[in-house]
Amino acid sequence: MKSLKFSIFALLLIFGFASISAQEKKQQSLNDGTIEDQFEFVIKKSSNWRDERGQSYEVIKRNWILNLKANTSDTLKAILTKLNDTREVVSKQQKEIDELKTNLSKTQDTLLTTNEEKDSMTLFGLQMSKTSYNLLMWLIIIALLVLLILFIYKFKNSNSVTKIARNNLADIEEEFEEHRRNALEREQKVRRQLQDEINKQKGAK
Repeated sequence: MKSLKFSIFALLLIFGFASISAQEKKQQSLNDGTIEDQFEFVIKKSSNWRDERGQSYEVIKRNWILNLKANTSDTLKAILTKLNDTREVVSKQQKEIDELKTNLSKTQDTLLTTNEEKDSMTLFGLQMSKTSYNLLMWLIIIALLVLLILFIYKFKNSNSVTKIARNNLADIEEEFEEHRRNALEREQKVRRQLQDEINKQKGAK
C-alpha cells in the first residue's frame, strides 16, 4: 500500500516538473522564438473574460504585450537595417552594372570603329570601304587599259597614215623629178632646135 502511494506521489512529482518545464519553455518562447511564435504564445496563453452582458474578451498580460511590442520593434529594426544594407548593396551593384554597360558600350564603339578602319581604305583623304576601294581601283585600271588600247590604236593608225603619206610624198617627188627631167629635156631640145634654126639662118645668108 505504501509502495502504491509512493509510486503515485512520484508520478505526480514527475508530471508536475514536466508541466513546470513546459511552462518555462513556453515562457522562454516569448523571448527566444520568432515573432509568429511569440504571437502564438500570447494567443494561447490569453484568458477569457465575460462582462455583465455576456460578451467574451481575451485577457493578455501587460508585460507580455510590452515584451511582444519590444521584440516586434527590435525585429522591425533588424529587418529595416537588413533592408537598408540590401538597398546599399543593390545600389552599389546597380552602379557597377551601369559602369559595365558604359564600358561595354565604349568597347563596342571602339570595336566597331576598329572594324570599320580595318575594312576601309583611305584614298585622296577619303575614307571608303574595301569593297568600294577595290571597285574604284578596278574601274581606274580598266579605264587606263581602255585609254592604252585607244592610244595604241591611234598610234598604229597614225603610223599607217604616216606611212601612206610618206609613200604618197615619195611618189609625188618621183613624179616631180620625172616631170623636171622631161621639162629639162624638152627645154634642151627646144634650145637645140632654136640653135639649129639660128645656124640655118646664118648659113643661108
